[in-house]
Parts: sequence; C-alpha cells; structure tokens
Amino acid sequence: MPENAKIAIVILNWNGEKLFGTFLPSVIHNASSPNTTIYIADNGSTDNSLGLLKEKFSEVKIIELKKNYGFAEGYNRALEQVEADYFVLLNSDVEVTPNWLAPCIKILEEDEKMAAVQPKILSYESPHQFEYAGAAGGFIDKFGYPFCRGRILNRMEPDLGQYNQPSSLFWASGACMVVKAKLFRDVGGFDSDFWAHMEEIDLCWRLKSQGYKIGYQPESVVFHLGGGTLSYNSPKKVYLNFRNNLFMLFKNLPRNQFRRIFFARMVLDGVAAVKFILGFHFYSFWAVVKAHASFYRNLGSLIQKRKKMLLQITVSEHKEIYPKSIMWKFFIQRKRRFSELHFNPEK
Repeated sequence: MPENAKIAIVILNWNGEKLFGTFLPSVIHNASSPNTTIYIADNGSTDNSLGLLKEKFSEVKIIELKKNYGFAEGYNRALEQVEADYFVLLNSDVEVTPNWLAPCIKILEEDEKMAAVQPKILSYESPHQFEYAGAAGGFIDKFGYPFCRGRILNRMEPDLGQYNQPSSLFWASGACMVVKAKLFRDVGGFDSDFWAHMEEIDLCWRLKSQGYKIGYQPESVVFHLGGGTLSYNSPKKVYLNFRNNLFMLFKNLPRNQFRRIFFARMVLDGVAAVKFILGFHFYSFWAVVKAHASFYRNLGSLIQKRKKMLLQITVSEHKEIYPKSIMWKFFIQRKRRFSELHFNPEK
C-alpha cells in the first residue's frame, strides 16, 4: 500500500441494517492501512441502520443523506464530502478477504492511464462460482449488451482459475470498484439520471473515451451476495436496465456508429418485448415499454449530454467491445462461457 495515498472505502446503504453484522466486520478487519477510512453513506434509510452503526461500528464514519437518491446520485453526493486519492466503491453485501485492496491500488499506482480496477467477484452463497455483478470483469457487445468473463447473461461459470491474469476491461463493477478520485470527478462522476444499474458502465465508457484504461486484478478476491436491493428478476430492474442501456448508448456511441447501432438496438428491444409477451411475462413487457417512454421524455437532456461527450472524446474505438452480438451467441449458437466466444481483448 502506498504510504501517503488516502483511500476511502465508501459503502452506500439503504435499509441495509441486516447486512452490517455479516459483511461490515470483514471490511473493517481488512482495512489495516492507517490512511484508509471507511465511510457508510446512508441513502435516507428508514430502518435502524444509523442506530446500529453508531452503537456497534464506531470506527466507521457516517455520511447522512437526506433521502434515497439511488445508487448514482447517492454516491455522487457522498463522494463530494470525501477527500481521498482513491475511492473504493463497495456494496453493503460484499465480504472482502485479506489483502484484497493492496493489489488493486498497486495497479492504479503503477499505471497513470489506469483509471479504475475491479477484483475477482465470487458468489457469497456459492463461493466457487462467479457472481453476476462483475464476475471476472465486464465488457459490452456491439449493441451495448453487457456481459462478463465468468458470466454470460444469466449463466455463471465456476471459478477454476481460468481468469487469474490481470487484464483490460470495458467496465468495472460498481459492486466493488477502486477508482482514482481525481478522474472520477474530472469526468463528472456517475450520471445521476441513471438512478441505479449500468451507471458504472457509462462512467467507464466516458473514462475510456478520454484515453484511460479499466483493469481487472484477480489477486484481489471478494464475495458478493447480490440482489440485496432489487432481485435480478424484478420488473423495476428490467425497466432500469433497458432504459439506462438506451441512455448509455445514446450518450457514448461515436458518430460513425451511432445511427446504425442505435437503430438496431431499438429493434432488438422490440424483439425482447415480444418475447416477454409470448412468455407471459407481462410485467417485464410493460417495463420495456416504460423504459422507452422514459428515454423519449429525457431526449432533450440526452442530446445535450451527447454534444458534451463528443467534444471530449479522444478515443472512439475500443478493443474491449465485443464486435459481434452476445444475444446471437447465447440464444442461437448456445455459447454459455466466455472462452467459447473466442474474444481476446488483449490482442
């Protein structure tokens, strides 16, 4: 660990009282550096989160937010109140392991172009399996669909050491991300309009478009429970994922790809909606409809954000974007493991 670097572990909490006793002790026990401070940013909880923290975890600093601002704006407001060289964004349902933080900081220290790093994220309930929210590092396909090494759509792989080399990513998971504080602030932090879901992909895309890198450090291992705030099958999660993916693509696609890719994605969303109807998933169908309605309502602000992005972009081609369709590979060709994609972003 660098001697003088200030590190802030910031856990955003909303009604997570029941999680603290299970997960917070591991964070406290494994944050041994004198320059590391643990913050709980409380997003207007209505349970006894604050009372429990003050009673049993006095070593943790508390940032009290007035209401539930969601993941994106909640973090933005909390981090405005934190002075550090490195922000460690950590979900409240993550168990960390000994020496989990130092390898991530080391990569960031050694490479001035490295903006953010994520560890290997395994399942808390199935410790030998990768976890949905990040696994061994995130990518997107050419239509903006996210996937990970160790997790293609809803199919998780066992951890057999197949992803034990540091590597480049397109996005690092918001469940556990270590990011340079200055760069986080320079690009404007998370987009608060996202509320929750995919805001970390949008952030990483903006960083990469300005020439920075996102990395994966397998020497660092954490275990994530997942689905603590919204279950993975929640219609609200479907709504946020579809809406925020449109937000992200509209803002960040380079000029030479924008019309073709964005039109194709709108068509694919229509296909997904029809699939939900045929499968009698009516709540998910309406979630897609509402997602598109929200996109059109926000079109004015999205146009302004896109104009700003186009003025700042220095890199438009990213080797970490899979040049094919992950949906075609998964549903038609039945490819369920990252290795079956024959995709090597290191080349």
